[in-house]
Amino acid sequence: MEKHVIWRGILAGALAGVLAFIWSKIFIEPIVGRAIDFEDGSAAAHEAMEAAAAHGHHHEEGGELFTRAVQSTVGMGLGVLAFSVALGALFAVVFCVVYSRTSSITARTLSVLVAGAMLISLWVVPALKYPPNPPATSLDTTIKERALLYILMVALSALFMVAAVYLGNQLRPKFGAWTATVLAGAAYVVAVAIVMLVLPTINETPGPLVDDAGTIVFPGFPAVDLYQFRLYALGTQVIIWTTIGLAGAVMLSRLLATTLTRPKRAASSIAATGSPALALYCFLAFYLSCIAITWWFYTRRGGLLFDVERGGPSAPTPSLRPAE
Repeated sequence: MEKHVIWRGILAGALAGVLAFIWSKIFIEPIVGRAIDFEDGSAAAHEAMEAAAAHGHHHEEGGELFTRAVQSTVGMGLGVLAFSVALGALFAVVFCVVYSRTSSITARTLSVLVAGAMLISLWVVPALKYPPNPPATSLDTTIKERALLYILMVALSALFMVAAVYLGNQLRPKFGAWTATVLAGAAYVVAVAIVMLVLPTINETPGPLVDDAGTIVFPGFPAVDLYQFRLYALGTQVIIWTTIGLAGAVMLSRLLATTLTRPKRAASSIAATGSPALALYCFLAFYLSCIAITWWFYTRRGGLLFDVERGGPSAPTPSLRPAE
Protein backbone atom coordinates (compact mmCIF):
# COMPACT_ATOMS: atom_id res chain seq x y z
CA MET A 1 0.00 0.00 0.00
CA GLU A 2 2.80 2.41 0.85
CA LYS A 3 4.09 2.37 -2.70
CA HIS A 4 0.68 3.38 -4.02
CA VAL A 5 0.46 6.18 -1.44
CA ILE A 6 3.92 7.47 -2.30
CA TRP A 7 3.24 7.47 -6.04
CA ARG A 8 0.07 9.48 -5.43
CA GLY A 9 2.06 11.90 -3.31
CA ILE A 10 4.56 12.30 -6.15
CA LEU A 11 1.71 12.90 -8.60
CA ALA A 12 0.19 15.52 -6.28
CA GLY A 13 3.61 17.16 -6.00
CA ALA A 14 3.98 17.26 -9.78
CA LEU A 15 0.60 18.96 -10.13
CA ALA A 16 1.60 21.42 -7.41
CA GLY A 17 4.85 22.11 -9.23
CA VAL A 18 3.05 23.05 -12.44
CA LEU A 19 0.71 25.45 -10.63
CA ALA A 20 3.57 26.92 -8.58
CA PHE A 21 5.63 27.51 -11.73
CA ILE A 22 2.77 29.41 -13.36
CA TRP A 23 2.40 31.55 -10.21
CA SER A 24 6.15 32.16 -9.97
CA LYS A 25 6.47 33.01 -13.64
CA ILE A 26 3.69 35.61 -13.41
CA PHE A 27 4.47 37.21 -10.04
CA ILE A 28 8.02 36.36 -8.89
CA GLU A 29 10.04 36.39 -12.10
CA PRO A 30 9.48 40.13 -12.79
CA ILE A 31 10.80 40.94 -9.30
CA VAL A 32 13.83 38.73 -9.86
CA GLY A 33 14.48 40.58 -13.11
CA ARG A 34 14.34 43.94 -11.35
CA ALA A 35 16.64 42.62 -8.62
CA ILE A 36 19.20 41.56 -11.20
CA ASP A 37 18.95 44.99 -12.83
CA PHE A 38 19.56 46.54 -9.41
CA GLU A 39 22.63 44.33 -8.93
CA ASP A 40 24.00 45.33 -12.33
CA GLY A 41 23.35 49.01 -11.63
CA SER A 42 25.03 48.79 -8.24
CA ALA A 43 28.09 47.12 -9.78
CA ALA A 44 28.25 49.80 -12.46
CA ALA A 45 28.11 52.50 -9.78
CA HIS A 46 31.03 50.88 -7.98
CA GLU A 47 33.09 50.74 -11.15
CA ALA A 48 32.28 54.35 -12.03
CA MET A 49 33.42 55.56 -8.63
CA GLU A 50 36.59 53.50 -8.81
CA ALA A 51 37.36 54.92 -12.26
CA ALA A 52 36.71 58.44 -11.00
CA ALA A 53 39.07 57.85 -8.09
CA ALA A 54 41.71 56.60 -10.59
CA HIS A 55 42.15 53.32 -8.82
CA GLY A 56 42.85 51.74 -12.15
CA HIS A 57 41.27 48.48 -11.09
CA HIS A 58 38.71 46.69 -13.21
CA HIS A 59 36.63 43.73 -12.12
CA GLU A 60 36.04 41.22 -14.85
CA GLU A 61 32.69 39.52 -14.82
CA GLY A 62 32.38 35.84 -15.62
CA GLY A 63 30.06 34.83 -18.42
CA GLU A 64 26.67 33.41 -17.58
CA LEU A 65 26.39 29.64 -17.66
CA PHE A 66 22.78 30.02 -18.77
CA THR A 67 20.99 33.00 -20.26
CA ARG A 68 18.25 34.79 -18.33
CA ALA A 69 15.68 33.41 -20.77
CA VAL A 70 16.73 29.85 -19.94
CA GLN A 71 16.91 30.56 -16.22
CA SER A 72 13.45 32.12 -16.11
CA THR A 73 11.74 29.35 -18.10
CA VAL A 74 13.39 25.95 -18.25
CA GLY A 75 15.54 26.47 -15.16
CA MET A 76 12.73 27.77 -12.99
CA GLY A 77 10.28 25.19 -14.29
CA LEU A 78 12.54 22.22 -13.64
CA GLY A 79 13.60 23.55 -10.25
CA VAL A 80 10.07 24.18 -9.01
CA LEU A 81 8.83 20.86 -10.41
CA ALA A 82 11.65 18.83 -8.84
CA PHE A 83 11.22 20.59 -5.51
CA SER A 84 7.44 20.05 -5.50
CA VAL A 85 7.77 16.38 -6.43
CA ALA A 86 10.23 15.87 -3.56
CA LEU A 87 7.80 17.59 -1.17
CA GLY A 88 4.99 15.38 -2.46
CA ALA A 89 7.05 12.27 -1.75
CA LEU A 90 7.89 13.54 1.73
CA PHE A 91 4.21 14.30 2.34
CA ALA A 92 3.33 10.72 1.35
CA VAL A 93 5.91 9.30 3.76
CA VAL A 94 4.56 11.37 6.65
CA PHE A 95 1.00 10.42 5.69
CA CYS A 96 1.91 6.71 5.76
CA VAL A 97 3.49 7.00 9.18
CA VAL A 98 0.59 8.93 10.72
CA TYR A 99 -2.15 6.96 8.96
CA SER A 100 -0.91 3.65 10.33
CA ARG A 101 -1.03 5.04 13.87
CA THR A 102 -4.48 6.56 14.02
CA SER A 103 -7.98 5.26 13.41
CA SER A 104 -10.18 8.27 14.21
CA ILE A 105 -9.43 10.51 11.20
CA THR A 106 -10.37 9.87 7.60
CA ALA A 107 -7.73 9.83 4.90
CA ARG A 108 -9.18 13.02 3.38
CA THR A 109 -8.99 14.96 6.64
CA LEU A 110 -5.59 13.58 7.53
CA SER A 111 -4.18 14.58 4.14
CA VAL A 112 -5.21 18.20 4.66
CA LEU A 113 -3.92 18.26 8.25
CA VAL A 114 -0.54 16.78 7.29
CA ALA A 115 -0.09 19.24 4.42
CA GLY A 116 -1.03 22.16 6.67
CA ALA A 117 1.36 21.07 9.42
CA MET A 118 4.19 20.67 6.91
CA LEU A 119 3.51 24.10 5.41
CA ILE A 120 3.71 25.71 8.84
CA SER A 121 6.71 23.80 10.16
CA LEU A 122 8.81 23.57 6.99
CA TRP A 123 8.24 27.03 5.53
CA VAL A 124 6.10 29.55 7.40
CA VAL A 125 7.92 29.36 10.73
CA PRO A 126 11.48 29.25 9.27
CA ALA A 127 10.57 32.14 6.95
CA LEU A 128 9.54 34.27 9.92
CA LYS A 129 13.13 34.10 11.16
CA TYR A 130 14.97 33.92 7.82
CA PRO A 131 12.64 35.24 5.11
CA PRO A 132 13.43 34.61 1.43
CA ASN A 133 15.27 37.33 -0.42
CA PRO A 134 15.54 38.12 -4.14
CA PRO A 135 18.95 38.31 -5.84
CA ALA A 136 21.24 41.22 -4.94
CA THR A 137 19.85 41.57 -1.40
CA SER A 138 22.35 39.35 0.42
CA LEU A 139 26.13 39.12 0.61
CA ASP A 140 27.84 36.37 -1.36
CA THR A 141 30.35 35.91 1.45
CA THR A 142 27.65 34.80 3.94
CA ILE A 143 25.90 32.26 1.72
CA LYS A 144 27.14 29.28 3.73
CA GLU A 145 26.23 30.83 7.07
CA ARG A 146 22.75 31.78 5.88
CA ALA A 147 22.13 28.34 4.37
CA LEU A 148 23.21 26.51 7.53
CA LEU A 149 21.13 28.75 9.78
CA TYR A 150 18.06 28.29 7.60
CA ILE A 151 18.47 24.49 7.49
CA LEU A 152 18.87 24.47 11.27
CA MET A 153 15.69 26.51 11.67
CA VAL A 154 13.76 24.15 9.38
CA ALA A 155 15.03 21.07 11.19
CA LEU A 156 14.18 22.43 14.65
CA SER A 157 10.74 23.60 13.53
CA ALA A 158 9.95 20.16 12.09
CA LEU A 159 11.25 18.47 15.24
CA PHE A 160 9.12 20.71 17.45
CA MET A 161 6.05 20.00 15.30
CA VAL A 162 6.55 16.25 15.71
CA ALA A 163 7.06 16.73 19.45
CA ALA A 164 3.90 18.86 19.65
CA VAL A 165 1.84 16.16 17.92
CA TYR A 166 3.22 13.55 20.31
CA LEU A 167 2.53 15.79 23.30
CA GLY A 168 -1.04 16.37 22.14
CA ASN A 169 -1.65 12.63 21.88
CA GLN A 170 -0.27 12.11 25.37
CA LEU A 171 -2.42 14.86 26.88
CA ARG A 172 -5.64 13.90 25.09
CA PRO A 173 -6.83 11.22 27.53
CA LYS A 174 -6.47 13.60 30.47
CA PHE A 175 -7.58 16.96 29.03
CA GLY A 176 -9.64 16.06 25.99
CA ALA A 177 -8.87 16.63 22.31
CA TRP A 178 -9.47 20.40 22.21
CA THR A 179 -7.47 21.34 25.32
CA ALA A 180 -4.68 18.93 24.44
CA THR A 181 -4.38 20.46 20.97
CA VAL A 182 -4.24 24.00 22.40
CA LEU A 183 -1.58 23.03 24.94
CA ALA A 184 0.52 21.24 22.33
CA GLY A 185 0.23 24.19 19.95
CA ALA A 186 1.25 26.60 22.70
CA ALA A 187 4.28 24.44 23.50
CA TYR A 188 5.28 24.52 19.83
CA VAL A 189 4.99 28.31 19.68
CA VAL A 190 7.05 28.76 22.86
CA ALA A 191 9.79 26.41 21.65
CA VAL A 192 9.99 28.13 18.26
CA ALA A 193 10.07 31.57 19.88
CA ILE A 194 13.00 30.57 22.08
CA VAL A 195 14.95 29.28 19.07
CA MET A 196 14.25 32.47 17.14
CA LEU A 197 15.59 34.54 20.01
CA VAL A 198 18.73 32.44 20.29
CA LEU A 199 19.66 32.19 16.61
CA PRO A 200 21.37 35.24 15.07
CA THR A 201 19.47 37.67 12.88
CA ILE A 202 20.67 38.38 9.36
CA ASN A 203 19.92 41.77 7.83
CA GLU A 204 21.86 42.38 4.63
CA THR A 205 19.37 44.27 2.46
CA PRO A 206 21.49 46.92 0.69
CA GLY A 207 20.73 50.55 1.43
CA PRO A 208 21.74 53.56 -0.69
CA LEU A 209 25.36 53.76 -1.80
CA VAL A 210 27.13 56.99 -0.97
CA ASP A 211 30.50 58.42 -1.83
CA ASP A 212 33.04 59.80 0.62
CA ALA A 213 31.20 63.12 0.66
CA GLY A 214 27.99 61.45 1.75
CA THR A 215 26.20 61.97 -1.55
CA ILE A 216 23.85 59.16 -2.62
CA VAL A 217 25.06 57.87 -5.98
CA PHE A 218 22.83 54.82 -6.22
CA PRO A 219 19.55 54.12 -4.40
CA GLY A 220 18.95 51.23 -2.06
CA PHE A 221 16.99 48.12 -2.94
CA PRO A 222 13.27 48.99 -3.31
CA ALA A 223 11.33 48.02 -0.20
CA VAL A 224 8.25 47.31 -2.30
CA ASP A 225 10.07 44.69 -4.35
CA LEU A 226 11.41 43.04 -1.19
CA TYR A 227 7.93 42.96 0.36
CA GLN A 228 6.27 41.62 -2.78
CA PHE A 229 8.94 38.96 -3.30
CA ARG A 230 8.41 37.59 0.19
CA LEU A 231 4.63 37.79 -0.14
CA TYR A 232 4.62 35.98 -3.48
CA ALA A 233 7.11 33.40 -2.16
CA LEU A 234 4.59 32.67 0.59
CA GLY A 235 1.94 32.38 -2.10
CA THR A 236 4.09 29.81 -3.92
CA GLN A 237 4.35 27.65 -0.83
CA VAL A 238 0.64 27.96 -0.10
CA ILE A 239 -0.12 26.83 -3.65
CA ILE A 240 2.26 23.88 -3.39
CA TRP A 241 1.01 22.60 -0.05
CA THR A 242 -2.66 23.33 -0.74
CA THR A 243 -2.45 21.42 -4.00
CA ILE A 244 -0.61 18.52 -2.39
CA GLY A 245 -3.09 18.40 0.49
CA LEU A 246 -6.25 18.61 -1.63
CA ALA A 247 -5.04 16.39 -4.47
CA GLY A 248 -3.73 13.93 -1.91
CA ALA A 249 -7.06 13.99 -0.10
CA VAL A 250 -8.91 13.05 -3.29
CA MET A 251 -6.50 10.35 -4.44
CA LEU A 252 -5.77 8.84 -1.04
CA SER A 253 -9.39 8.78 0.06
CA ARG A 254 -10.18 6.75 -3.04
CA LEU A 255 -7.22 4.46 -2.46
CA LEU A 256 -8.10 3.98 1.18
CA ALA A 257 -11.84 3.77 0.66
CA THR A 258 -12.74 2.96 4.26
CA THR A 259 -11.18 3.53 7.68
CA LEU A 260 -12.89 0.59 9.37
CA THR A 261 -10.09 -1.91 8.72
CA ARG A 262 -7.27 0.62 8.70
CA PRO A 263 -5.09 -0.65 11.58
CA LYS A 264 -5.12 -4.23 10.39
CA ARG A 265 -4.70 -3.34 6.73
CA ALA A 266 -1.91 -0.85 7.37
CA ALA A 267 -0.02 -3.21 9.63
CA SER A 268 -0.25 -6.08 7.16
CA SER A 269 0.80 -3.75 4.33
CA ILE A 270 3.88 -2.55 6.20
CA ALA A 271 4.80 -6.13 7.05
CA ALA A 272 4.42 -7.13 3.39
CA THR A 273 6.17 -4.22 1.70
CA GLY A 274 8.61 -3.05 4.36
CA SER A 275 8.63 0.66 5.12
CA PRO A 276 8.55 3.90 3.12
CA ALA A 277 12.33 4.07 3.45
CA LEU A 278 12.78 4.16 -0.33
CA ALA A 279 10.99 7.51 -0.55
CA LEU A 280 13.13 8.90 2.26
CA TYR A 281 16.28 7.78 0.46
CA CYS A 282 15.04 9.41 -2.75
CA PHE A 283 14.32 12.63 -0.85
CA LEU A 284 17.79 12.52 0.69
CA ALA A 285 19.34 11.88 -2.72
CA PHE A 286 17.49 14.90 -4.11
CA TYR A 287 18.96 17.25 -1.51
CA LEU A 288 22.41 15.72 -1.81
CA SER A 289 22.24 16.36 -5.55
CA CYS A 290 21.29 19.98 -4.82
CA ILE A 291 24.33 20.31 -2.57
CA ALA A 292 26.58 18.73 -5.22
CA ILE A 293 25.26 21.01 -7.99
CA THR A 294 25.69 24.09 -5.79
CA TRP A 295 29.27 23.07 -4.97
CA TRP A 296 30.14 22.41 -8.62
CA PHE A 297 28.82 25.67 -10.02
CA TYR A 298 29.55 28.01 -7.10
CA THR A 299 31.93 26.95 -4.32
CA ARG A 300 34.51 24.60 -5.90
CA ARG A 301 37.86 25.95 -7.02
CA GLY A 302 37.09 27.94 -10.12
CA GLY A 303 33.40 28.23 -9.22
CA LEU A 304 31.46 31.47 -9.42
CA LEU A 305 31.77 32.26 -5.70
CA PHE A 306 35.12 30.61 -4.90
CA ASP A 307 37.16 33.84 -4.97
CA VAL A 308 34.38 35.90 -3.39
CA GLU A 309 34.12 33.61 -0.36
CA ARG A 310 37.88 33.66 0.16
CA GLY A 311 38.46 37.33 -0.53
CA GLY A 312 40.38 36.47 -3.69
CA PRO A 313 41.05 38.52 -6.81
CA SER A 314 37.44 38.69 -7.95
CA ALA A 315 36.14 39.92 -4.63
CA PRO A 316 35.02 43.55 -5.01
CA THR A 317 36.92 46.37 -3.36
CA PRO A 318 34.31 49.08 -3.51
CA SER A 319 35.05 52.69 -2.85
CA LEU A 320 31.42 53.22 -2.02
CA ARG A 321 29.92 52.58 1.32
CA PRO A 322 26.31 51.97 2.40
CA ALA A 323 24.52 54.91 3.89
CA GLU A 324 24.35 54.82 7.64
